[in-house]
Amino acid sequence: MSTPRVGEEEDEERHRQRKLEEALEVKSLRRIVSAYLNYPDASEEDVKRYERSYKKLPPTHKALLSHYPLKFQRLRWCISRNAYFIFNMLQAFEPPLDMSQDVHIFEDSHLQNSPNDHFFVGERNACSLQSTSTSGSLCFTKNDQACSGEGGNVICKSPNGANNNEEMEIEGHNEAITTRHPPGLHPPGFKYNEEIDKYGGNDVTDSNGKGNVSSSFQEWLDPSFQLNVPLVDVDKVRCIIRNIVRDWAAEGKKERDQCYKPILEELNALFPNREKDSPPSCLVPGAGLGRLALEISCRGFICQGNEFSYHMMICSSFILNQTQTAGEWTIYPWIHSNCNSLSDGDQLRPVSIPDIHPASAGITEGFSMCGGDFVEVYSDPSQVGVWDVVVTCFFIDTAHNIIEYIEIISKILKDGGVWINMGPLLYHFADMYGQDEMSIELSLEDLKRVALQYGFQFEKENTIETTYATNPRSMMQNRYFAAFWTMRKKSAAREEHSTS
Repeated sequence: MSTPRVGEEEDEERHRQRKLEEALEVKSLRRIVSAYLNYPDASEEDVKRYERSYKKLPPTHKALLSHYPLKFQRLRWCISRNAYFIFNMLQAFEPPLDMSQDVHIFEDSHLQNSPNDHFFVGERNACSLQSTSTSGSLCFTKNDQACSGEGGNVICKSPNGANNNEEMEIEGHNEAITTRHPPGLHPPGFKYNEEIDKYGGNDVTDSNGKGNVSSSFQEWLDPSFQLNVPLVDVDKVRCIIRNIVRDWAAEGKKERDQCYKPILEELNALFPNREKDSPPSCLVPGAGLGRLALEISCRGFICQGNEFSYHMMICSSFILNQTQTAGEWTIYPWIHSNCNSLSDGDQLRPVSIPDIHPASAGITEGFSMCGGDFVEVYSDPSQVGVWDVVVTCFFIDTAHNIIEYIEIISKILKDGGVWINMGPLLYHFADMYGQDEMSIELSLEDLKRVALQYGFQFEKENTIETTYATNPRSMMQNRYFAAFWTMRKKSAAREEHSTS
């Protein structure tokens, strides 16, 4: 007789757990959005710090730097332009969850320790949940969902096979993408004080309502929904701005040629006769801001990028789905460091983005970005033997357990499938002092030995010198001697024959 009550209690507990998980996701997403929104204030504090140091100089020294007050004003102007891009990006963002819900009703130790995003190591990145597509649909997927191919389209699906309900249809891949691009968005009280635009860029809206103020301010961007975030969160925003140059600016072409070009050439050599009716499938884990995945798609592959960073996904969605023309935006990516600058002009120089219009790039139908943790998403049984190629670029060292990455890559590749890798072994969790983070840090020799145990055989291997999101005009250039290889997964029949 007590069974119904027990069942009701279990249902209530499951419902509570789902609400708790959703509240955790909302709080995490609010923190990420708040980091973007706090960018202008945090940057202003930096400029004020520069000004305080300048004012401490003795008069004779200060006279030698009489141009500094103007430089500080120019810095503020550049910050305002970066903020203009950020706020337009956030205005276009459509959260997968109700951002206005009260997360405090479930406030407990779990919420206090809610995950924010992955860690940025030096100039490297990683982490996320939103999914984008420049062709087909934009969809959102949680970590327990897998992204799979169906016909010619790659869509995000839950394990039970039901399509995710939260989708936004987008127009064809060879035409301008339908957008909700707002003319501008600025938080209350945000002001632009410069009279003259010395560097070019987009029109600026002032705080008195003059100019292109958007009339459709997103409710969840209201200050009452924002969180106080540590400065390290805002540092991630600055890192994103630098990463935009790597993927979406003409200035980043040299670095893209170093990292992406060898991969694209290898794909072309391995798949010379790509048919439009049956294009090969390619997965790009750690896709970042999406340029490599887009370039692969443009070369006749059904390509899916996977990214774990919500910071990255919000930005890549905006560039891929909302951009209307090449060079539509102007940012100032190098203003946040006064070190190793050849001149103020170098530090304050503008960068136009994107260098191409993504929707007009000629992508192959089925191109998508799938959000979520690589291990959780692609461990799903539906992913076994799905992909012709897996491309990893500056990705495999983001693992807690790199052996698990290798195992999953082997499982999701078809027999005879190819794994192309480019990158160093700067393990992201190697120096997490004081935190009990698992980190398996293999040498390249050990990594290759493990790969052989998972059925891979080497077809090509060399070393490529490259940088990562580096200011090309900086006096300091961090260089990697990145491992580049092509491995092929042996077919099951061939492997059995070789062991018999």
